[in-house]
Amino acid sequence: MKNNLLSDKLAYNGDTKTRTHLHLCSYTVDRVEEAAGDDFGEMKSRFQPDGITWLQIHGLEDTDAVQTVCTHFGIDFLVMQDILNTDHASKVEEHDQYNVIIAKQIMGGEAMQVSLVQGADFVLTFSGAGQRFFFDDVMRAIRNNVLKIRTRQSDYLFSVLLNGLITGYMSVAAAISDGLEELESALLADTGDRDIGVQMQELRRDYMQLKRTVLPLKEQYSRLFRSDSSLLHRVNRPFFNDVNDHLLNVAQNIDICRETLSSLMDLYISNNDLRMNDIMKRLTVVSTIFIPLTFLVGVWGMNFRNMPELEWEHGYILAWGVMIVIGFVTYLFFRTKKWR
Repeated sequence: MKNNLLSDKLAYNGDTKTRTHLHLCSYTVDRVEEAAGDDFGEMKSRFQPDGITWLQIHGLEDTDAVQTVCTHFGIDFLVMQDILNTDHASKVEEHDQYNVIIAKQIMGGEAMQVSLVQGADFVLTFSGAGQRFFFDDVMRAIRNNVLKIRTRQSDYLFSVLLNGLITGYMSVAAAISDGLEELESALLADTGDRDIGVQMQELRRDYMQLKRTVLPLKEQYSRLFRSDSSLLHRVNRPFFNDVNDHLLNVAQNIDICRETLSSLMDLYISNNDLRMNDIMKRLTVVSTIFIPLTFLVGVWGMNFRNMPELEWEHGYILAWGVMIVIGFVTYLFFRTKKWR
């Protein structure tokens, strides 16, 4: 990886090759202006004076377009680099003119980076994918002025978008928890399902993905809503507190999932050990039954001339009878000891 402090060029390192396009929602108390396209110059003419501008940028492959948008809103070059770095860890940053949150949008088992930038009269969302529907409920709320959202400042919209991400984390945590409960039932029933190990590893992968996303946010988010930034208004502080409660709830569920996953892993290993012990016990029983029979066959199979048993008229039948009786008695002995 190159040292980003020694480069003056922006580079997008994501795998998604979605064409860069913009979705604008600029609103005041009385009006909502929406537009979509790939020309930021046309978008600027539709910004509502004295209103709030929410601009969604989908597809980050065109770094020049991303830089144009960020430059217009006064975003620092290093923040642009973080936005284009899809492997960046989740974080919260405060700047004089804007706040930045880099997080992950988890959908269908895949994590896609989402960056939120909030200024005095704007909110920017950057995503490498083309899914616009993730924030569609927020767009509908703006159109319908739910909870008088159009009368509030940009930090309220910022908190609503962030809460949408964290609600997605809560859904993922609930799905992991449900999957662990099903695995627990299967392990306690000891059905011998060979797919249990695979399912456990898939849930562990989802858990680790959620943990890497949520824990950095949990550690850094508190300094955002407790700061004295002029970008966060006192009247909207309760909404950020609510977001923090949801974030703490997800973190608590992650801890519970970790404990459950660890317990299920121990139970899975214990079940495998018990199953292996049972197999070894059965093999031991079979081996023990045939040890005396093998001994007799070995003795009677010797070709010494003076072996009296070789001349017995009914020796063959007697040998079979002795071996059957010894095997049956040995089997009954193990049954009385409850070896099955």
